[in-house]
Amino acid sequence: MKHFLVGFLLSLIGVKSLAQSSFLQDLMKQSGKFEIILENPSKYKVQIIYTQINRNKGNIPTFNSFYYQLDSSNYFYPASTIKLPTVLMALEKVNKIGKFDKNVALKIDPIPNISDGVEIDSTSKDKTPSIAHYSKKIFLISDNDAFNRLYEFVGQENLNNELKKKGYNNIRISHRLGVSLKEYENALGNSFSFYNKRGKELYFKEKDSSKVKYSSEFPIKMGKGFYKNETLINEPFDFTSKNCFGLMDQQSILKSIIFPKSIVEKNRFDLKYSDYRFLYKYMSEKPSESQYPKFDSSEYCDSYVKFFMFGNSENKIPPNIRIFNKVGEAYGFLIDNAYIVDFKQKVEFMLSAVIYCNEDEVFNDDKYEYEEIGMPFFENLGNLIYNYELSRKKTFYPNLRKFKIKYN
Repeated sequence: MKHFLVGFLLSLIGVKSLAQSSFLQDLMKQSGKFEIILENPSKYKVQIIYTQINRNKGNIPTFNSFYYQLDSSNYFYPASTIKLPTVLMALEKVNKIGKFDKNVALKIDPIPNISDGVEIDSTSKDKTPSIAHYSKKIFLISDNDAFNRLYEFVGQENLNNELKKKGYNNIRISHRLGVSLKEYENALGNSFSFYNKRGKELYFKEKDSSKVKYSSEFPIKMGKGFYKNETLINEPFDFTSKNCFGLMDQQSILKSIIFPKSIVEKNRFDLKYSDYRFLYKYMSEKPSESQYPKFDSSEYCDSYVKFFMFGNSENKIPPNIRIFNKVGEAYGFLIDNAYIVDFKQKVEFMLSAVIYCNEDEVFNDDKYEYEEIGMPFFENLGNLIYNYELSRKKTFYPNLRKFKIKYN
C-alpha cells in the first residue's frame, strides 16, 4: 500500500472546520497525485462521494459524507453499474412471486431477431441457468448477457417503476447492454419458465412489453463526433435515451445492501437474509475464488472489477481487504461504487466516483484513456482515502464479522 505522510493525515483529522465541499479537494491537493484532475475538473467530469462510517459501542453505524463536484444534472453514462439495482430487483421479484427461489433452473424463450432463447448454461454446476447464477456472473466479471437476462425477467417498465417507488429518482434503465437494438425492441421482455429438478414447471412469466418510453426530458449530447458503421459522424453523440444512474443513487442503493437497517423502509429492497449473504459473497469474491463459473486467473486478475486501490494492477489483493462493489466502463466513463473493509486494520468506508477519459471527444473509436488516466485515478483515490482512514481516530472500532465470508 502506498502510505502518505502520517503527519499530514493527522493534521487533517484535527481540522474540524473543513467544509464538506472542500475536504476532498484539499485532500487531493495535498497528495500531489491529482493535478491533472484538479486543474480541469469539467473536462474529466469527476464526481466523488466519500462516506465515513462511525460506530457506537453497540456497533451501530452513523455516516458522514463528503462530496467533490457532485451534481445530479451532470450526466455520465453509468455503463455496468446499472446491473446492481437490476440484480436487486430480480431477487425481489423472485421473493414476491414466492413459488421458487433464486437457485431454481429456468428456461428463456427467444424473441426472434432480438433475444435468443436459453436452456443451458455451461458455466453453472448443473449446467442450467438461474437467477442466482446470472447474478454471480454480473458481480464476478460484469457479464453483459447475464444482465440482459435479468433485465428481461424483471421487465423494463416494472424495473423503472419499482426503483422510482423506492425513492431512487436519478435512475433510468432503458436498454440491454452489449447489443444494438431499437427502443421498441428494448421494451420487450422474453417469457421465462422456472422448473424443479424433476422437470415440473413452478412458474411461467409471460412475454411483456413496456408501454412507457424511457428517455431524458432534455437532450443529452456529448463530444465532437462518433463512429457508426465504421464511418465518422462529426456531430455530438446522443445519450438522451440511454441509461442513467446518478452517483448519489448509486451509493444509496449500495448502502441499502450493506447497512439495510440504516435506510428508511421505503428505500429498501424486499430481500431475505440468504439474499444478503449471497450479495456479500459475490460482490466481494475474486474471480480466482469462483468454482462455478470458473475463470482463468491470467485473464481475470483480482482487480478485474475492483478499480479503487488497485486500478489496473495485476497484483493479488491482500486477504485482509475486501471490496464490495459494482464498476462500470463504457464510452470513456469509468465508475466504481464500493464499500471497502480491512479486517486486520479495522477500517471501513464507502467510496463512489466517476471519471471521463476521452481526450479526442470521439465516441466508439476505442480510443479512451482508461489505462493512462482512469485507472491511476481510482488507484490513487482509493489509497488516499484508505490511508486517511488508517490514521483517522475512532472512539469505537467496527466489528466486521458480518462481512467475513467463506469463499471456497
